[in-house]
This record gives sequence, C-alpha cells and structure tokens, in this order.
Amino acid sequence: MFDNGLELKQFTEEQGFSLFGVADITEVRKKFLIEEKTAKQFDRAVSLGKKLLDSVLDDIKDQPTPLYFHHYRQVNFFLDRGAFIVSSYIQERGYKALPIAASQILDWEKQTAHLSHKEVGRLSGLGWIGRNNLLVNPGLGSRFRLVTILTDMPLEADVPIKMECGECRDCIDVCPAGAIKEKPENFDHIACFEKLKEFRRRHIVNQYICGVCVKACSGKTAVIIQEAG
Repeated sequence: MFDNGLELKQFTEEQGFSLFGVADITEVRKKFLIEEKTAKQFDRAVSLGKKLLDSVLDDIKDQPTPLYFHHYRQVNFFLDRGAFIVSSYIQERGYKALPIAASQILDWEKQTAHLSHKEVGRLSGLGWIGRNNLLVNPGLGSRFRLVTILTDMPLEADVPIKMECGECRDCIDVCPAGAIKEKPENFDHIACFEKLKEFRRRHIVNQYICGVCVKACSGKTAVIIQEAG
C-alpha cells in the first residue's frame, strides 16, 4: 500500500505531470456516464494535470489560434498516454485502474463526457470552479488540462480547497461570447458553445475550443473562503 499516495505521486511526476490529487468518488460516481457495475468497482479517482505552454497561450488574443489548436491536441495525447502508463503501473501492483480520456465528449451540445475532470480535480484539492467554469489552481490558474484515472487502490483522499476567484474578473472582460458571469453557476453554456461553433465554422480551428479565458486566468488573486461563524 502506498503511503498517502506519495510513491504514486512521484511516479506521475517522473512521467511529466504537473498536478496530482486523489478524490473520494463514492458519493459522485453515480453521476458518471459509465455502466453502474463498472463504476462501483472504484472508490478513488486520481486527478492528473499538465501545465500548458505560456508561449502558446500568449499568442491568443480574442480567438483560438492554429498554434493553440495543435498544442491542445498534443497535450490531450500526452494526458491520455500518461494516464495509460500510470494505470498500467497501478495494475502491475495488483489493483484496478480505468483511465478516462482527457477530451472524449459524448454530447457536444450538452458538453457531457464520461465524467467531469474538473469536478474530480476539485474533489482532489487541485482547485476550485472559477467564474470561467473551469478548474482554477492557485499556482497555475486555468493554464492546464486534466485527465482522470478511476482506481480501487487504497489511497488517502485529498480534500477540496476552500478558495475562490476573489476580485479577479479578467475572464469576464475577455470572453468573446459574453458567457462568463459574476457567479460560476450562471455561466452561459449555450453562448459559449455557439461561439465555439462560430470559430469552427470560420475554419479558425477544426475543433470546439477557444482558450481565451484559459490564457486570462492566472489564479494569483485567489482568496480563502471565510467560514461563517
């Protein structure tokens, strides 16, 4: 058994991952779009993140770029390959592991996948859901992408961090769709997707991606949520 996941975390760092966290998924796995009998095999999820290249993001202004499109695809490839390697590492130690693809969308209109990587990341203590509807890490902002591995390895679960965006509204100011609102729960998914379709229709990129709010989010002005009472 790994001591608090430290051995596993070290292995993921050796593979080039930037973020590592463990979530207790016993209360949320019923929401996964995975066969119930499959999901019930796992009570932990390992959330892994890879930092995006600043130089690629800096090239973005008010729309995605071909450079960002290529980078996005390469990072997804890295995440999926890395998740496979880490899952094999777990299996070789006698436990089950199921890697969930970094960017396999089941329904683009509803923007649903097998599970929410950002929600697993939040439960893993890697960040909070920001105004931009993305996971925000206090060190990386939203400048990273995630992948998830479900497992029955007896790992100690991390806890969500109690932070929020504070006074920062950089993502609201730059959103080309006007989809980002004051509160994360009011994020306009339809407006966002319509803008993504526009970018694709104009042949700017050949996938439903943007990157503008990703570039804008540094996470540096985050504040700790004060407990009532």
